[in-house]
Amino acid sequence: MDRDPIIDEIRKHRREIAEQFDYNLRAIIADARKRQKGRGKKVVSLARTRKKRAVTRGEGGRS
Repeated sequence: MDRDPIIDEIRKHRREIAEQFDYNLRAIIADARKRQKGRGKKVVSLARTRKKRAVTRGEGGRS
């Protein structure tokens, strides 16, 4: 199978970024978030938020 030059370039940049931050994933993510904010574009969070459900009569978990 032939090597894909685009994949090779992506991996090269990934290694460079990892080395720059001493392979510290938290630092890499913090830097990425800081750069995203600096661009002034809307950043979407896909994290789910759980809605609290009111417990109604008979749902207390006791029989």
